[in-house]
Amino acid sequence: MGTTIEVEGLVKRYGDHAALDGVSFEVGDGEIFGILGPNGAGKTTAVECLEGLRRPDAGRVRVLGLDPRRDGDRLRERIGVQLQQTGLPASIRVREALDLYASFYRSPRDPRELLTEWDLESKRGARVRKLSGGQAQRLHIALALVGRPDVVFLDEPTTGLDPQARRATWELIRRVRASGVTVVLISHFMDEAEELCDRLAVFDRGRIVASGTPETLIEEATGGGGRMRFRPSAELDPAELAALPGVTGVESSGRHVVVSGTGDFAAAVTSALARRHVLVADLRVEQTSLDDAYVALTGGPPAEPSGEPPAEPPARPSERA
Repeated sequence: MGTTIEVEGLVKRYGDHAALDGVSFEVGDGEIFGILGPNGAGKTTAVECLEGLRRPDAGRVRVLGLDPRRDGDRLRERIGVQLQQTGLPASIRVREALDLYASFYRSPRDPRELLTEWDLESKRGARVRKLSGGQAQRLHIALALVGRPDVVFLDEPTTGLDPQARRATWELIRRVRASGVTVVLISHFMDEAEELCDRLAVFDRGRIVASGTPETLIEEATGGGGRMRFRPSAELDPAELAALPGVTGVESSGRHVVVSGTGDFAAAVTSALARRHVLVADLRVEQTSLDDAYVALTGGPPAEPSGEPPAEPPARPSERA
């Protein structure tokens, strides 16, 4: 597999604040590559350096073999960008917006195809200001794809969508990747990143604190394993459960007991309860998730999507195309 994006020692400072402090990573051809991290971690700054919207203070960036600043015009012909906020006029209609963006490219997608693909046909004549949050999100993704990009950057693509629409969007993102497009996904939703991404980079305070496949990050950050949560019919000795093979922790949560462990710890706990004739209710067994790994790596749960305030004026729509 070749390399679509190369980043080496990327640095970006705003005064005394280092938004990026020596960031390095690669994105392979045809990957869905996830960028995670708390608000202010440097995610948006890094991606805007890749897109040519920010000028790094140091480091090397290549996207499709091009320097985003020196080769900006050539690069914009080959990438698509979906941002959390765009500069679209509020009075422009959905079809007009797609036609406008299509005019920026030599060989664009047919806007009618994108209207159908992203379930916007019924809104083709609606003004942008009249769209719901989910409809606006789908329009922004369609605009990012109108130029037949080789790489597409998706910034929180499912924010504002209901669960059914989120999963439908996941399937469309998979279809984008299946068509040969490399996808860079910025997300605060751990289930989304775990479901979609081939590899991930976790940002925190301007640095990458971990990278790899979701499975690798979960294993390295948490040791893998899972949790059992149940309500026992009789009082249990936490120390006795903690001594069982594979058990790494025992906690009480009201009337419930939560046992964490690795390997076949669940079988060991179940056997111990059976030997003591203890019945359980409300049993739930969960594998360690990317959410657990994220908390272990960054010290907190994912923040609500809000983006990072731009330090420079945002690019005009034609510059983002």
